[in-house]
Amino acid sequence: MQAIIITPEIEEELEPQIHLWSIADYHQMIEAGILDEDDRVELLEGKIVCMSPQRPFHAASVQRSANHLYELLRGKAYIRVQLPVILGNDSEPEPDLAVVRFDNNEYSFRHPEASDIYLLIEVADSTIAKDRKQKARIYAKNRVLEYWILDLQKRQVYVFRQPEENTYREELVLNSSDSIAMQAFPDVAIALDAMFPIAENLQS
Repeated sequence: MQAIIITPEIEEELEPQIHLWSIADYHQMIEAGILDEDDRVELLEGKIVCMSPQRPFHAASVQRSANHLYELLRGKAYIRVQLPVILGNDSEPEPDLAVVRFDNNEYSFRHPEASDIYLLIEVADSTIAKDRKQKARIYAKNRVLEYWILDLQKRQVYVFRQPEENTYREELVLNSSDSIAMQAFPDVAIALDAMFPIAENLQS
């Protein structure tokens, strides 16, 4: 067998190979104990990505949003907080909030998939670029009907609707003082201010 010699010049031109994981691979790592609940990671487009630590502002917004949605959508949908959803065969993100259909087994045997999802919400403190680009692309590609980003720095909400291939055809930018209804529940007005942490100038 003839050896193939790669010269340094050719070697420099070669791009490093990245192994992409499937959801099946990811679940096998969890079952084998390679990953556990203490590992704050999620699977995004085949890559195992570390999740950002939560500052108080972020945690407060997640809690306030969950409480608000629980009250408004009681008996209409489940509100899941920082729990996995399965999108395609290479992404298992853990959005800050997911509004999903009822399931007879309360999702005891599977995670919600795109067809179960009414709305996904990400709370962005320092992750706005990732949430607007990578997360929006993943959610659109997998036909998540509606996706919101709560931008804590600007106290704005980005609303993405009408998924098409790798993007959303409709993007709205709302202020925290606005109200909006989800497409799935057009009769339920959601006051966005109730989903943001209390502003510092309002503290007693």
